[in-house]
Amino acid sequence: MAGSKEIRTKIKSVENTRKITKAMEMVAASKMRKAQERMRHARPYAEKIRNVAAHLSHAHPEYKHPFVVKREEVKNIGLIVVTSDKGLCGGLNTNVLRLAINQMKRWESEGRGVGVTTIGNKGLGFMSRVGANVKSQVIGLGDAPHMEKLIGPVKVMLDAYVAGEIDQVHIVYTRFINTMKQEPVMEQMLPLTGDFLTVDSKTHAHDKVTASDVVQSVMQMGVAQGYWDYIYEPDAAEVVHELMVRYIESLVYHSVAENMASEQSARMVAMKSASDNAKNVIGELKLIYNKARQAAITKEISEIVGGAAAV
Repeated sequence: MAGSKEIRTKIKSVENTRKITKAMEMVAASKMRKAQERMRHARPYAEKIRNVAAHLSHAHPEYKHPFVVKREEVKNIGLIVVTSDKGLCGGLNTNVLRLAINQMKRWESEGRGVGVTTIGNKGLGFMSRVGANVKSQVIGLGDAPHMEKLIGPVKVMLDAYVAGEIDQVHIVYTRFINTMKQEPVMEQMLPLTGDFLTVDSKTHAHDKVTASDVVQSVMQMGVAQGYWDYIYEPDAAEVVHELMVRYIESLVYHSVAENMASEQSARMVAMKSASDNAKNVIGELKLIYNKARQAAITKEISEIVGGAAAV
């Protein structure tokens, strides 16, 4: 059994660690509320512009933007990986990087080249270690995403797609579900497909479905079957190009906002778990310390009694 001094030192060390994890938990909880609010504000716009862009992919305008033209053969793929800049957030980055690397191995086994754009320091470090082809990167986003920082590295992928150097662009990030659950997801950004043509979330089976929801669903199905087209003013090329740019910007911004909300939630949960574990360790160490102290006192009493009996 360790001596009393060693146990006291260890207790003091764990108490200091618990103070740090408790402070980090409180900071993460404060940032989490702001990140969740920012993410919820970004969701409606992102969902609507996805639906509009998906409608456009089924329309038949006189101008076809390169982003909606499907390539006959997919030889090279671009992957945008969204992670956090800092750690201590549980398995958040591990899960999203595992999803990304597994998909990359699948593509490479099919003979396809993969180029990577990383958003976040953890993703950059991981992709550099595994020897991935990192085309662009951005780190140091802070507590809030800023489009002027994001659009530059992403534009490298978009320019490569327009030039024909890559045939698909995917994005992988962590979607926020609730404080206790975050899910890594991968979505295809380019070429744009009609996969986002779905009934609004309020029309789920357990919710009340109104007549307007049914009409909207039918209208969306009509678009998916190619029944609709659009009139563009002043010019189809200009309108469609601006819409596609806004679509990409909103999708990247929304993905980063979701990832930041997930990061702060995961960090708060991880630090709370660390604080609770530290509390349990302190309790166990104090019990060991009291046993050692009691044994030392008993030994001293026995020695005194034995000495008195000998006299």
